Amino acid sequence: MSIMMTPGRVLYNLGPITRLPLGEGRSFLIGDTSVAIYRMRNNEVFATQASCTHRSGPLADGIVGDGKVVCPLHAFKFNLADGEPVGNTCAALKTYPVSISPTGDILLDLAE
Repeated sequence: MSIMMTPGRVLYNLGPITRLPLGEGRSFLIGDTSVAIYRMRNNEVFATQASCTHRSGPLADGIVGDGKVVCPLHAFKFNLADGEPVGNTCAALKTYPVSISPTGDILLDLAE
């Protein structure tokens, strides 16, 4: 993992997107922050906090599709674009800006 810093931003290179299979998530620990990165079947990527706001379920292990993740502990859904719960009253997930570099690496943006 490499780090690029600019005023007010810390950009982490998490490696090639090809390490993350289509339709799956993976957790990363960056300092004290646990983040789940999800790769949709259309190659779109999202990033949220790694644990569910309800029972701290490991969201990267949940079912991913249609821009949502389903928590593996209690089957509650969350929208990956904004972290909002879908059909439940859980608190929203924290989301993070994430993109794919021109060379195919996952770039996660964490504010300082």
